[in-house]
Amino acid sequence: MAYDWGSIQLSRTLLREVFTAAEKGAGSRGLDLSGQESMPPLTRLQLVGAHDNINALETQSPIPVTFTDKPERNGYYQVTSCQSTITEYRGEVLTADWQIGLDRLGTAGEVDLQSRLTGVVRLNDFGLSGERWHAPPIGHYGYYTGNSNPTTMTRTTAEGVMTVYRSVPAAAVPRWGCAPTDYLKGRARITDTTTPAAPIELEGIERAVPASAWALSNGLVNVTPGASGTLDVQAYTGGAWHSKEWNVSVAGSGASITSWDSASLLRNDPEQVIVRLTKSQSPGRATLDLSLRRGSRFVEGYLQTGTSATLAAYRSTLETNTSFAASGYVTATGNDGDGNRFACGSARTFTAHANGGVIKSSTTALDFWIGVAAGGGSAVSGDAATDLRNMYVACLPEATYAVRR
Repeated sequence: MAYDWGSIQLSRTLLREVFTAAEKGAGSRGLDLSGQESMPPLTRLQLVGAHDNINALETQSPIPVTFTDKPERNGYYQVTSCQSTITEYRGEVLTADWQIGLDRLGTAGEVDLQSRLTGVVRLNDFGLSGERWHAPPIGHYGYYTGNSNPTTMTRTTAEGVMTVYRSVPAAAVPRWGCAPTDYLKGRARITDTTTPAAPIELEGIERAVPASAWALSNGLVNVTPGASGTLDVQAYTGGAWHSKEWNVSVAGSGASITSWDSASLLRNDPEQVIVRLTKSQSPGRATLDLSLRRGSRFVEGYLQTGTSATLAAYRSTLETNTSFAASGYVTATGNDGDGNRFACGSARTFTAHANGGVIKSSTTALDFWIGVAAGGGSAVSGDAATDLRNMYVACLPEATYAVRR
């Protein structure tokens, strides 16, 4: 008998749907799933990726789970246990037998998602209070912040149109609804691009990241190791991706970092991903933390070295630019061929780099952001360089919880 298997989308990982989903009640609604992935039909990289993703599932946050053949079980769950066992018959077959225990938090009609925006605005040298903003998934509904409402704008991502909330009231804890099938749309993610035609999205932080084969994306910004520079920062505008190469250096305008010794994950949630890159020095090391948030038009960077040096992040080739360093940012003087203008800056005092970028001498740390003013000189409110600067200053830590309506 030939079986037409359905699929289980469990957080970021797609698994083969099995016949049985064992549930229990009386106090907590548990759901136990088990199954097997195999090569063939999967490739080795896909199977090992699924195996590692299952074992890296985190227990702190709600995850969406959806089924092809059992859609009544669609909802938000919390992981209580996870394990996967690899069995390999050399040269013949490779299997991963997995088991996952879940606690049911509720369906889309039973629970709201609550975004707890904590902390304070970035310490900065420009007297800026920034702009509190927030971007839930594409397809969310019923965004609620109490008796004071934020303003809104939209950004068109590679996955659809996203609503971004601006001037979110101070101390507000936004609540919103979202179908589990929509929760991952517009998410921040990191992928293993060892096989570029079939990238593997990584789950959790206990995952190996190839130092030279990764991509950090949210549908608006895509960051990869550069071909000619340190980083290739791509912006999605006008229905296509547009690339600009950037150098990162701990030697000023001298030798930039062209490769990394290692990469590791500090955070990996749909609302934000942070990857740490490490490079050996002679002696010592430099580290670069790259952070990308859902709905953001810029990537955030934090470059550190053990001893004082001249740290910089700048365009790998000269692009005519205008310095507003006294106000915390630098931007291209005119539109590029795609109708956009690069924008970058820092929360702390810096000097504008001649190529377009930021540079700071006699320091052990440099924070910076790199993005695009979509539409260039005609950017809509919210996408202009000053708006991006203000959003960078007021980027707040976000944690998501499922709460009963």
